[in-house]
Amino acid sequence: MSEEKKALDFDFDQWSKIAQTEPEKFEAMRQQMIDDLIAQAPDHLKQRMAGLQWQVDQIRNQAGHPMASCLQISQKMWAHVLSENGLLNILKQPRKILNSMENTTTAKVLSFERPKTDK
Repeated sequence: MSEEKKALDFDFDQWSKIAQTEPEKFEAMRQQMIDDLIAQAPDHLKQRMAGLQWQVDQIRNQAGHPMASCLQISQKMWAHVLSENGLLNILKQPRKILNSMENTTTAKVLSFERPKTDK
């Protein structure tokens, strides 16, 4: 099933009901969805994604209330967006992005001339 199809099939009300009535089942479903997403990620991102999820899980475990964990996770996200090396500053510096791409494999561009016709 494609990710787009899965997103369309996500029923928030159903998940909310399960969270309220069967918290253990909800947690298992949540964990399975996270594991599936990480498994589908490109290999070079899997370790980073698993590490970020571990950090989110630790915040959730240590917070005294779901709203407290939500606020802490949100603050962490915004810190990564707005910090000195955050997404916002990186996007303001396209030269830095282009320079990081210079490490990619390059190839020589060949010029092909059209054959001359005698007319």
